[in-house]
Amino acid sequence: MHISDGTLEKLLTQSNRFQSSDISALIDEGKKSHKPLSQLVLEKNLISEVDLVKMFAVYSGIPFVEIKPEEIPPEVLTVIPEHIAKQYNAILFKIDPDGTKHLAMEDPDDIQALDFIQKQIGENTKTYIATHTNIRNTLEKYGGDAGKRLSKVIDIQKDDDIKPEEHVSADDVSENSPIAQTINLLLEYAVKSGASDIHIEPREEYVQIRYRIDGILKEVNRLPRNVHAALVSRIKILANLKIDERRVPQDGRFKINVSGKQYALRVSTLPIADGEKIVMRILDESHQAPPLDKLGYWGYSLNTIQDALHQPHGMILVTGPTGSGKSTSLFSALTQLNKPDVNISTIEDPVEYKMVGVNQTQTNDAAGMTFAHGLRALLRQDPNIIMVGEIRDGETANLGVQAALTGHLVFSTLHTNNAATALPRLLDMDIEPFLIASVVRVIVGQRLVRRLDPETRVAYQPTDEEKQAIVKMFGLRADQDFRYVHELEKQAAAAGVGGNAPLSTTPEGITTLYKAAIIEDENGKHEGYAGRMGIYEVLNNTLAIQKLITANATSNEIQAQAIKEGMLTMQADGLIKAIRGETTIEEVMRVTKE
Repeated sequence: MHISDGTLEKLLTQSNRFQSSDISALIDEGKKSHKPLSQLVLEKNLISEVDLVKMFAVYSGIPFVEIKPEEIPPEVLTVIPEHIAKQYNAILFKIDPDGTKHLAMEDPDDIQALDFIQKQIGENTKTYIATHTNIRNTLEKYGGDAGKRLSKVIDIQKDDDIKPEEHVSADDVSENSPIAQTINLLLEYAVKSGASDIHIEPREEYVQIRYRIDGILKEVNRLPRNVHAALVSRIKILANLKIDERRVPQDGRFKINVSGKQYALRVSTLPIADGEKIVMRILDESHQAPPLDKLGYWGYSLNTIQDALHQPHGMILVTGPTGSGKSTSLFSALTQLNKPDVNISTIEDPVEYKMVGVNQTQTNDAAGMTFAHGLRALLRQDPNIIMVGEIRDGETANLGVQAALTGHLVFSTLHTNNAATALPRLLDMDIEPFLIASVVRVIVGQRLVRRLDPETRVAYQPTDEEKQAIVKMFGLRADQDFRYVHELEKQAAAAGVGGNAPLSTTPEGITTLYKAAIIEDENGKHEGYAGRMGIYEVLNNTLAIQKLITANATSNEIQAQAIKEGMLTMQADGLIKAIRGETTIEEVMRVTKE
């Protein structure tokens, strides 16, 4: 979609969603960075791609359409050859009985492209505008199902001669080899499945392929054992690793392009008993962290963290185990604060989200660029806001505290079980209690749970045993008669948690819970979950809690005071989201058990 800066300036002004000063600042930033205004507003999440295209559709008089790929008959789609469709980002999605052809394009103002396509399909054409993402996702229909194509390639390789590890030829791992095709399909299938990691594991009789999807590791395929050596060699070539080094672990990185999006693959090899295991972490380089409310923050938690973000200085900490979404929370906050008049600098390991206008530095322990050394350097770069990927030692903790004391807003993460235990953790790093009380603004504890698919989730009435288990698990008092939970659910519903789902509680108890449906499709049976969301506890460092910190109170005492002041624990937040049909009780129990 190509919208001129002048046209977009007019559209943004007419929308009444932006101040004229904000639009002027964006125009200035676009001139300095040589980026179109349309690219900037999307990168900064100021407007969604769909809303932007709809605005332009109304302005230009070209109808907007959202294509549903599954509804396009193959014989309609292929009227436009694949290479032409991909060249011009154009999709033929419908043909009427009278022969009228319905054509969606990302840029219907491209008269030359439209003329060329009409010569291919005929003049009786109605043209629509669609988003870039919608067009690219629909173009995948030309390739068919990646899983089925992968199965065909695997069947071909089953009959190949078995090759010892040391006898992999150049032809076996060349760009056009079956092995290269296998890896391309594995990567494509992983991306389309929403996997975060790919595990390639040699077993005695086969090579096991597993994807981590929504935090759960699942076997998706088994390759013939005879392809393992060539498979590993090909991946090592892509990641620029030593092919003949099989005795020690290696780390590398490469990039791929799937459906018009660029992904970085972080590769780790490890020698195990049956050969070399490979794990590849998939990082979507075009991904932008969503706003905090879209991550699952609401009510007290959202208000507390928003208040902290508007402070001129101090420390904001996010805690939780690896893979609990800490980086996403941090970058959602940084995205909100990312303005042309603010200098944001980060030191990370690794750089997972790339943010326009933010100065991001990668740690390199071998070169001496640790979190502590990097933080020292950042403090000489005139920053307003600093993000340190993780506080691992007393030196980094002390530097972060000093930065917060000297007028900087500092973000970082800690590996602790919950928000309250982060405070004693800082004490263990020899930070003085009065300093912790002075600089820490909020501490977020979080986990990720799988989100129920709202279209397929199944409502049911919980048994008395389940109700009692819930009371016990979430520490509710019997004399509360669920009034507290009922009030919380009403607040959550008002904040949009659970969409338009009816209330599932009364003052007397829980009437409805939800579970995942068992879905059966071409990929087999799987549970009806779609993505993940966070459950949070946000500890506000109030005056009462500051007094507890300076008195060397325990984490239990600090947590009890925070709950008294309105904090929801992660378990309680998870319970409310399960009641609202966003997730299940089982998911909350799975991720919060200690």
